[in-house]
Amino acid sequence: MQTETSPPGFHVRHATHRETLLKFLGLIVILVGYFAYMSWQYNAATGFGLAVLSWSFFVLCTPVADGGFILAFPIRLLFGISMTLTQVVIWFVAIAINLWTLWYHPSLYDLTFLTNLLKQILTQPYPYWSILLISALGTFLSIYFGDEMMDVTSHKHREKFHRHGFLYKVIAVVGLGVLTMLAYYHLLESLHIRLPT
Repeated sequence: MQTETSPPGFHVRHATHRETLLKFLGLIVILVGYFAYMSWQYNAATGFGLAVLSWSFFVLCTPVADGGFILAFPIRLLFGISMTLTQVVIWFVAIAINLWTLWYHPSLYDLTFLTNLLKQILTQPYPYWSILLISALGTFLSIYFGDEMMDVTSHKHREKFHRHGFLYKVIAVVGLGVLTMLAYYHLLESLHIRLPT
């Protein structure tokens, strides 16, 4: 028997769970497509390396949990481990991947715009590690928000969820997103990089 405080299971017929599932499937399609394209451009090993580095970019350098969500969501469904805890582990994995790649295969970063940007952020602590800090805060808020969304199943749960700071969490995530965009703008400007229009 489920108590009021225990988290409900995943149900596709609940709107919040369906949205979460669609987001997860969309991210998987993008990652697999990117890996296939990079493998076609270079080779399977290089394509895999670039896909993993690109994934780590989204884990470490964006203020939402899209990169970590690819692993956190199925772990939440299979084992009931909160996505917040999984995201912390994923951050350490992404950092370890980049330390290994920077040490053994630094030229891999030079093959795409995104991985080159990641290398610039990682190798220039001032001022670019501020992007990592802002992204970590935003990711934590968004994944915490995602955990709560997974716990919402009934209208009663939704009302409780909205009463407990929903608007403040959204404002915090949006604010961190704006800060990150400004930090990226400064990074691109300092590197004399112009995005195609």
